[in-house]
Amino acid sequence: MSTEEPSVPIVCDECETETRVPLDDLADALDRHNDQKHDGDAVAEVDPAIKERLADLVAEDLGLFDEQAVEEA
Repeated sequence: MSTEEPSVPIVCDECETETRVPLDDLADALDRHNDQKHDGDAVAEVDPAIKERLADLVAEDLGLFDEQAVEEA
């Protein structure tokens, strides 16, 4: 089993940059970039593909997809 901390991709379309940061540093890295480069506006973000995948995994884990299927039936 790996002891390395997972890293998360951060993208900033305005700066045309992408970087990876350790999960524990994610919120601080986003805040720091947006404060320094974009006057605090939330421009840099977690890679949208990662956000979508995480949302799907959480919804699946919580059984939200199952509930939706029951409601649609």
